Amino acid sequence: MLKLDSTIDLELKQFFRWWTRELGFLVPEKIKQLVNNRQGFIIVRPKGDRLEITYLHNGQIEPLEIPENGARGLTFQRLCEKDERLSKANIILRLTGQDAIQKELNLPVAAKDNLYQVVAYELDRYTPFKTEQVYFAVKPLAGENEPGQIRVMLILTTRQLLNGHYDDIKAMGLSPLIADYEGSPNNLDQLYDSYNLLPERLRLKTSKIPRLIHSSLITLTCLLLVAVIAMPVWFEYQTVNALQLKTSALEKDAKKVRALQSGIDAEIDETRQLIAEKSDTPKIIDMLNTLSSLIKDDTWLTYAQYSDGHLQIQGESPAASTLIAVLEASEMFVNARFASPVTQDMISKLERFQITVDVAKAGKNQSE
Repeated sequence: MLKLDSTIDLELKQFFRWWTRELGFLVPEKIKQLVNNRQGFIIVRPKGDRLEITYLHNGQIEPLEIPENGARGLTFQRLCEKDERLSKANIILRLTGQDAIQKELNLPVAAKDNLYQVVAYELDRYTPFKTEQVYFAVKPLAGENEPGQIRVMLILTTRQLLNGHYDDIKAMGLSPLIADYEGSPNNLDQLYDSYNLLPERLRLKTSKIPRLIHSSLITLTCLLLVAVIAMPVWFEYQTVNALQLKTSALEKDAKKVRALQSGIDAEIDETRQLIAEKSDTPKIIDMLNTLSSLIKDDTWLTYAQYSDGHLQIQGESPAASTLIAVLEASEMFVNARFASPVTQDMISKLERFQITVDVAKAGKNQSE
């Protein structure tokens, strides 16, 4: 279930480390070797009164046999002379469960920026040791935390044990880069994010020049990559701007042309409409001539009106009902009907009628 009230932490330092590591893949391996000639790791594990030594490189583990006598240092030097990889390897002192312990702690979020100081202040509450008796490291744990809390791993070893193992390794001519615990080993591919049980006075002093050169190469590669991506976009942008200026100039002329074309189209539409209306309406003289030819001499018209395609006539006839058929027999008139009931004049004995008839369009008559 989603927790919408959880806080999102933006670790910029971790982001830039990840970004730098990803960009490192773009740097050719030969150039990396020129900057940093370190190859693989020599992992030293104390096992009782002896040291177990293995060589780790590209995921491959190779045990190294060192005799347990006073000539261990000389033997290791000879191994390094025979195998150049060993002389270029980083030394890792990895404590076992007999020499170190770990414990998960829940701390307030406010302690996130000063984990070491907070744990050191209350170390005797978390462990049976005092600060001056041990070397310890604090490692933040990934995953979800309780609101207002963070989870960390405390890794601890006594000073007596670590100093003794350090002296044994130095006697062999080795200088460990870091010391960690096999229960929570460091990711050797990401040493920048590792913890180190060695105190500051025992840590290997590394030169910053290779790191600066490596960072400079990564930065240069990044800039070249940005240039490769940005330059075509910039050129396209300049081309688009030039075309847009030309388009703006043409747009003004196009608006004038469109305005003139709109006026012409409007006049053409009005003309067509007038022509269509004139073509659809038959001439009045043609209607009257047709009406005169259809109506017999015994029928009188007293009223005639034409409007919107309808002709209305009034008059008297000896047989008004026959007029409907007479009018519809014509090609000009359709849908003839009485507009009011037929009545009879008492004096003339003729039938009074009022008929409405639709006038066919002129174009239809011409086509037929």
